[in-house]
Amino acid sequence: MSSSILVVRNLSKAFKGFSAVNDVSFDVQQGAIHALIGPNGAGKTTCFNLLTKFLEPTAGTILFNGVDITREPPAQVARRGVIRSFQISAVFPHLTVMENVRIGLQRALGTAFHFWRPASSLDALRERAMELLDEVGLADFSDTLTVNLAYGRKRALEIATTLAMEPQLMLLDEPTQGMGHEDVDRVTQLIKKVAAGRTVLMVEHNMNVVSSIADKITVLQRGAILAEGPYAEISKDPRVMEAYMGKSDAELQGAH
Repeated sequence: MSSSILVVRNLSKAFKGFSAVNDVSFDVQQGAIHALIGPNGAGKTTCFNLLTKFLEPTAGTILFNGVDITREPPAQVARRGVIRSFQISAVFPHLTVMENVRIGLQRALGTAFHFWRPASSLDALRERAMELLDEVGLADFSDTLTVNLAYGRKRALEIATTLAMEPQLMLLDEPTQGMGHEDVDRVTQLIKKVAAGRTVLMVEHNMNVVSSIADKITVLQRGAILAEGPYAEISKDPRVMEAYMGKSDAELQGAH
């Protein structure tokens, strides 16, 4: 059994009496793809915000590699290797694809604020940037202005910039949101590919995506854990089906 890279215990967040996350506990295993799912308002994004310290928990403990990070600031958590991508594509639209990845690499090197360095000092990062672009299928688009990329490819670029930060734990927030079927398939396969040898925690609405790549699924409802386990198990759980608006097993499984 692989060890837990992330251990969450009794995590809670209240906003003026409303409990957005309520006594949530789960473990993310090293090298796994772990999915957080649930209907709208279940507390998934709030949970992500607590893990990456965009929000401070009302109660509970977060351990990363055995270290208590519950009260650490976001930048410190990121330096430890917890790197997050967002629902809205977070790339620089008027830089090239290559330049976006180089910025990610530069941040990882700790030279992000060395403004006096000549631009040519970034050339050394080009080889690694091309490796990352190749990994996400964007090598042929290295000189393309990001604003001109199709939406699915922008998300692929965001994954490349996330990888440039050398994450130990990648947090992907709705990576296929707003995509057509073809882009969903491409990005799903991309996540599966880049997850090899890495650990991924993802929030995702699309059950076909979750069923095809997640090793373990935690189902949230009204801020609390409803069920947990592999897809084959949770897809047959009557409470999960009811949470998804009374959908039958066949509907929940979609094409699978």
